Amino acid sequence: MVELETITYRVDNGVAHVRFNRPEGANAVNPQFSRDLRDVMVEIEFDDAVKAASFTAEGKVFCAGGDLKLFAEAGTGVARLAADMLVDFHGAIYKMNRLPKPFVAGVRGAAGGAGLSLMAAFDLVVSAESAKYTMAYTNAGVTPDGTSSYFLSRHIGLRRMLDLTLTNRVLDAATAESWGLVNRVVPDDDVDTETAALAQRLADGPAWALGHAKRVVYEGADRALESAGEFESATIAASMGTHDGLEGIAAFAGKRRPSFEGR
Repeated sequence: MVELETITYRVDNGVAHVRFNRPEGANAVNPQFSRDLRDVMVEIEFDDAVKAASFTAEGKVFCAGGDLKLFAEAGTGVARLAADMLVDFHGAIYKMNRLPKPFVAGVRGAAGGAGLSLMAAFDLVVSAESAKYTMAYTNAGVTPDGTSSYFLSRHIGLRRMLDLTLTNRVLDAATAESWGLVNRVVPDDDVDTETAALAQRLADGPAWALGHAKRVVYEGADRALESAGEFESATIAASMGTHDGLEGIAAFAGKRRPSFEGR
């Protein structure tokens, strides 16, 4: 793959381990980070060995949002800079959502602004007990990005999203979990290992079924009732014809542990 500057990437036993690696800048989103994130998603897409992905961050902050120092330096050219950067940043998120592979984020420190928007796009989120979450956009006089209007509103509802967006309320991890913003809260020191373990559990499972179950859930949130039902019917029928579907059904009937091969 292309050389990455702000992110590290390795694959081990079916899991892509991705780590934001710009701790001196609080892993803030800039053009290079956006390109690296896009390149990582392309790599995951075309690497058949990857069955699930674990995303964590180096340093004290998961992602502080957009790089406001860089934006300030851009002066009147900031609008063009942001528009260009979002082609890659949003493109990476679109691809992550469409890939039939589970993506897990592990958050320590804080996820703010674009960091929160990015986090909301993951399929599952493991949060540190001390983590904080805030939109922060309007504090800087700007509006949200990072596809938060799509994912965040679906996770927590419009009323709560408006609260976060208009008041820049800061959520602690316990509140974020109760709101449905994160899936589970673990001790700070366990975030990386718990995130990797969850991704490994998914990678060891029936990969075709898990990837397409993800698609069923996201599609169902947007389709009309009959359309959602028909998509479910077609997908479950297809899953039953896969190796893992046949194996899972036989194992359940035989009261034994299934042996999935990811196909």
